[in-house]
Amino acid sequence: MSPASTAGDQTEQRRGLTAQAEAAIDAGVRAHVAQVLQALRRSPAAKTLAVLAGGIVIVVLLAVYGQIWLNRWNKPFFDALSRRDLDDFVTQLGVFFLIAGALLVLNVAERWLVETLKLRMREGLVEDLTEHWMTPRRAFWLAHTGSIGVNPDQRMHEDANKLCELSSSLSVGLLRASIAFVSFAGVLWGLSRGFTIPIAGRDYAVPGYMVWAAILYAGAGSALSYFVGSNLIRRNAERYAREADLRYSLVRINEHLDGISLASGEADERRRVRIDLAAVVNAMRLLVRSHTNLTWVTAGFGWITNVFPVLAAAPLYFTGKISFGGLIMAAAAFTHVEVSLRWYVDQFGTLADWRATLLRVASFRQALTTIDPEHDPDSHINYADGEPGRLRIQNLEVQAPGGRDQLQERDLVLTAGERVLIVAGPGAETTPLFRALAGLWPWGSGRIERPHGERILYVPRGTPYLPRGPLRAVLAYPLSVEDFADSAFAHALKRLGLDRLVPLIDETRRWESELSQDEQLSLAFARLVLQTPPWVLIDDAFGALSEEALGRFVDVLSSELGHSSIIHIGRAVEGRDPMFSRVLHFVRMRAVADERPGAAAGSPAEPDPTPGPEPGPEPR
Repeated sequence: MSPASTAGDQTEQRRGLTAQAEAAIDAGVRAHVAQVLQALRRSPAAKTLAVLAGGIVIVVLLAVYGQIWLNRWNKPFFDALSRRDLDDFVTQLGVFFLIAGALLVLNVAERWLVETLKLRMREGLVEDLTEHWMTPRRAFWLAHTGSIGVNPDQRMHEDANKLCELSSSLSVGLLRASIAFVSFAGVLWGLSRGFTIPIAGRDYAVPGYMVWAAILYAGAGSALSYFVGSNLIRRNAERYAREADLRYSLVRINEHLDGISLASGEADERRRVRIDLAAVVNAMRLLVRSHTNLTWVTAGFGWITNVFPVLAAAPLYFTGKISFGGLIMAAAAFTHVEVSLRWYVDQFGTLADWRATLLRVASFRQALTTIDPEHDPDSHINYADGEPGRLRIQNLEVQAPGGRDQLQERDLVLTAGERVLIVAGPGAETTPLFRALAGLWPWGSGRIERPHGERILYVPRGTPYLPRGPLRAVLAYPLSVEDFADSAFAHALKRLGLDRLVPLIDETRRWESELSQDEQLSLAFARLVLQTPPWVLIDDAFGALSEEALGRFVDVLSSELGHSSIIHIGRAVEGRDPMFSRVLHFVRMRAVADERPGAAAGSPAEPDPTPGPEPGPEPR
């Protein structure tokens, strides 16, 4: 297969991966709900959630039953008032306090169950998302996939929390409205089953006309609400996206204050923040307009509802079919039915917000569970476990953002204890090679057999990652501090010239802010001294060290790490080349083509036909 065709296949695979992740956005509500339910079913809190949901159903049923009794109480109470019957009036007051007391207990129980359900839902959902996100290499792949991988922290924190809050509240509200409709529709039907309309001297029966009146009234409100507020879902989603951009800009400024201040870039950063803020304000302005238009419908129907139930029951009262107490009872039952049917109208804005939040969380989980750039071994780097003590690399080509690079040595076997330097040629990008050897960057071709059962510790370019926790845990990361003797931590720090940190070994601080870059790199190398891994892969980290720190580490390589295999990707270290027993070459494939046998001397270089993989967004 030619380099050009292979590169094209790589690019198409990369685009396919992006499309696969983005396609989750186009799925319907059912697919999104199924994603969330699957996450909750997989969580340890699944049984607790089922018990809480069952308890809520029982409590809501009892509460609606109590409301039916309260509705029936209207008739004898107001009839007693119309008859001026004091004894019956006092008796009915006593009945009211009994019913109200029972409803109070049920309301408190429902509130506790719903709030607990929200808490457990969030626990289960966030645990599921975190488990998928922290599957080895998956978070890295997602970050380089496309927009679906932007702001994963917000999706797992704010969006997941809001989704659980809204889902619980809306589900219980829908359940209550459904049960109330069925229950009070029966009451209304019984009260208006004998209703007739006189037309041209004849009476025409309209059985249960109050039920139909409630359905028509609520249906008109729901249809009008949907027509007016149908764009709320899209505008809510746009608002969340712009809020995430603004938040990212602010976090990025806070993380790079030194560089911004040194470059006097405050004005430029302020301009960027203003652009993001303007986008948020514009999205909010459109959202405010939609909510304002929707309020005309919801508030208007709310005011009309104050009198409409009485108007609907008035024909029964004036024809003598019900008493004054029956009128109040019918009006109250009508209100319950109409409110139940109008639940969609009242909650339309909340439903739109819930739909937008569901979209962000469910599409994110869909991408997490489906992303797998290694699914096609024919067009990706093939990883396998090899023999212990041997790292084999065959025909390795790496698809980098700027082109396609390869190792000139086509079949390599690196053995335990070797010290290897990989020198990058002009234009070759070393970080994708580092990531490819680490198993993070499968875009390319070839085969890598890593030593089975042997740890490889990676030292990336730039400032190393220092996890939160005491300095002892930072050195042991990702292993447990109990795996090492207490004296080993102090020894590792002293060997790299970090004596001043020994008294702070059990303190928890923001070490990335308190330590200089040289100290942070030395701390990463002190981690090597502590853990003494059999294999170490370094991405051009020597150049960032001071001469003194580099001298300490070179001394460590010949003592504590004397039996470790060291692979350093980058330029040769002046005056210290003998520390490497072997030198390999990583070059741009265009340069290799220019040196092919038979190429005319001085002929122009062929253009590189290899489009690189589409660069992913900056990690946010």
